[in-house]
Amino acid sequence: MTPKPLHAIAWRMSDDQHITAPLRLFNSLTRTIEPFAPIEDGHARIYSCGPTVYNYAHLGNLRAYVFTDTLRRTLLWKGLSVTHIINITDVGHLTSDADAGDDKMEAAARASARSIWDIAAHYTQAFKQNIADLNILSPSEWTVATDYVPQMIEFAQKIAPAHCYELDSGLYFDSSTVPNYGALAGGRDDAAHARIDPVAGKRNASDFAIWRKSPPGEQRQMEWDSPWGKGAPGWHLECSVMSQARLGHPFDIHTGGIDHREIHHPNEIAQNQAFHACCGGDVGAVEAGFTGARWWMHNNFLVDRSGKMSKSKGGFTTLFSLIDAGVHPLAYRLLCLGAHYRSELEFSAEGVAAALTRLKRLVMGVEGLKARAEGVTWQSPRLDYLRANLHPKLVPLLEQFDAAIADDLMTPRALPLLEEAIAIKKIPVDEKLCLIAAFDAALGLNLITLSRTDLRLQPKHAAITPDAIESELERRAAARADKDFALSDEIRDALVAQGVDVMDGDPLRWDWRLMLAQGS
Repeated sequence: MTPKPLHAIAWRMSDDQHITAPLRLFNSLTRTIEPFAPIEDGHARIYSCGPTVYNYAHLGNLRAYVFTDTLRRTLLWKGLSVTHIINITDVGHLTSDADAGDDKMEAAARASARSIWDIAAHYTQAFKQNIADLNILSPSEWTVATDYVPQMIEFAQKIAPAHCYELDSGLYFDSSTVPNYGALAGGRDDAAHARIDPVAGKRNASDFAIWRKSPPGEQRQMEWDSPWGKGAPGWHLECSVMSQARLGHPFDIHTGGIDHREIHHPNEIAQNQAFHACCGGDVGAVEAGFTGARWWMHNNFLVDRSGKMSKSKGGFTTLFSLIDAGVHPLAYRLLCLGAHYRSELEFSAEGVAAALTRLKRLVMGVEGLKARAEGVTWQSPRLDYLRANLHPKLVPLLEQFDAAIADDLMTPRALPLLEEAIAIKKIPVDEKLCLIAAFDAALGLNLITLSRTDLRLQPKHAAITPDAIESELERRAAARADKDFALSDEIRDALVAQGVDVMDGDPLRWDWRLMLAQGS
């Protein structure tokens, strides 16, 4: 029987009355955890700031999408349908996130002597591959910034008379024209904005570009005609326009990394306030804090003490480099789930190795259960089935798991419950697998279909092939049978020197050692 997609399991969670914990999420606007209820009954709308496709996403970037996917899966677990938008920024994002410097896409194209469109296409595909490798559900729609430039110009025209002013370099938003500018970041931070490269004529340090004019005598690869001259939209404008176009204003949740909380997202909110007021919106709602989204949610940083994830230093760790080192990408997902999304997470070779070991144990545990459940239709569990048939020992695990993920996505509490469900004794195997599949639908580790052999990735720079490893293991087995333990140890040590762990007693016999510290 072909298993159904795991997220289909989660869509039916509302059928089960055991699941009663109210969903509570941290709102960066209020700095508090609040009960979540969607604007539209039964349907949640999410917008996530997507990548600027001038380079490969580093692991810190990708943590944001593991977090957003966990949020989406939790909403599905709670019985909501979800519309999720992720944008692709292929124009307008400057080399400083604080609205300063050159356009990242133009700079990348010049550095590589390639078309900016080719740059965008290549790195967009690479990012989508990262998303697939991490078992992140594809968004309902990918929105591409360059597809929305006419709408951006129209949006800017509507807010410009009351909220913008024109300089030689472009059209700028006057941040003093909206109430409570910077509230998301904890208030207007002129000291932070003072670090932005100064622009002659700006009224306030925190003012930002809505439209950037092409410099005289210079032709950009990406530029459009506008009422303010030929040029390109500002990065902040793009997200306001695309979120409104696909989700309406207000929508439920806007997500992004914590680095967006200080400048990018406050600028989005300012634009949303201005548009709402200029287009017949309720002025009282603007004064009361209209922001475009009801919830703004941010994941914390992935901290890398080695500095490998710094793009500015030219040597950052990507998901591709982890795979090249022989690390299955879902080990990185598990590493992320092991920490709360609002906590800093330290990245290290040792941490990834521990996550890979933990993933192997989970996969082996589920494989063992599947081997005992051959022919049982556990692949497509319904929660109404679980309610009627779940063993009494498993009911507390179901309720505790629900309480954990409903408590602001507390995955560090949920993961041990998954492990407990795998290990618990004297429970019918089909009931255990139903519960595990349901848990995994929320966590996204793909445990039902993943095998131990899937996790055995050959490091890209390994000097020995799997066939050669098997040959050496056969030679070692013969040496052990002849009680030639010196030769046996010599073969083992030679394999270890080439990155191969020899695991006596393991049915698979060998595995690759983590080579991140040496090679990536």
